[in-house]
Amino acid sequence: MSGNEQNYINNAFEENWIAPLGPNVDQFETDIAAYAGVKGASVTSSGTGAIHLALDILRVRRGDSVFCSTFTFIASANPVLYLGADLTFIDSEVETWNMSPVALERALANAKKENKLPKAIIVVNLYGQSAQMDELLEISNSYNVPIIEDAAESLGSEYKGKKSGTLGKIGIYSFNGNKIITTSGGGVLISDDEEIIAKSRFLATQARDEAPHYQHSVVGYNYRMSNILAGVGIAQLQVLDERVKRRREIFDTYYQELSTIEGLNFMPELSGTKSNRWLTTLTINQEIIKLNPYEIMDKMNTVDIETRALWKPLHMQPLFKENKFYKDKENEDAVASRLFFNGLCLPSGSNMSESNQARVIQNFKKIVQGK
Repeated sequence: MSGNEQNYINNAFEENWIAPLGPNVDQFETDIAAYAGVKGASVTSSGTGAIHLALDILRVRRGDSVFCSTFTFIASANPVLYLGADLTFIDSEVETWNMSPVALERALANAKKENKLPKAIIVVNLYGQSAQMDELLEISNSYNVPIIEDAAESLGSEYKGKKSGTLGKIGIYSFNGNKIITTSGGGVLISDDEEIIAKSRFLATQARDEAPHYQHSVVGYNYRMSNILAGVGIAQLQVLDERVKRRREIFDTYYQELSTIEGLNFMPELSGTKSNRWLTTLTINQEIIKLNPYEIMDKMNTVDIETRALWKPLHMQPLFKENKFYKDKENEDAVASRLFFNGLCLPSGSNMSESNQARVIQNFKKIVQGK
């Protein structure tokens, strides 16, 4: 916490604005929109809920199709299932670890031949790194399919001078407890289309029609953020740039200390972009290091240091074993699968002390160098 959250929480209690909506919600939405440089923001109870709203607003319905990055957490895809639509997964590329424009082009071309273009494409900015949005947008626009930019992990990142999350038709941020700033639980839908923002707020409050009584013409949801948690968010947003600076410092220290070790390769940062480095991630060449990520995790656990595997691609999940999947290169193993089998996340919290990071580095070096 920044230390200023309690002031906004106290204001909510003093004014008796405890339920969802209220002055903190209004201010948080205004602040987020101003930070991102968009016309509007609609805060929600979760990032997953925001994705669900985005899909509903784009009129995704049962039997429709949605394309989604495979290399991501399942929350990117679950809302598609809520609406009864079909999912097709798109591989990553080595340049960003995010959606491959080559695979997307192939998937859209095939979908057009089958006369079943998707209603939306969910592009995920993984671990804080933006996807190649110019290329992805050019392709999606040529097929007239809107992009939902899932920037849950990339708040504070930039793509060619624009804030991550602002390139697609609709952008999504998450304020879950593990994100670069948090409201404990929460998310937001952002857009330059003010009609989309108004529709989001309408649907997120049970889709109540304007009437002197409770009247409902469409299905709605209970997705609005509470006034108390929005107060936490206001204070958190005020220190976002400091958090990004600190995460990048942590990454830089890891890179300086470990990148010279043969067999280790850090997540790249695409030219013209600035990653918030939400997590410091790397891949391990097992032919050189002679250890797989799980063996390294086990050894780090013995000295009370937690490391984690990268996201298991969604096309590899039992839930989606029957879903279509398009690889980056048809005659090679999937990029996302290779990243999963060889990748690792290092401790990267904003409040990590220099001494703790030094201990992580020291033990990691011993393990991967076999000393």
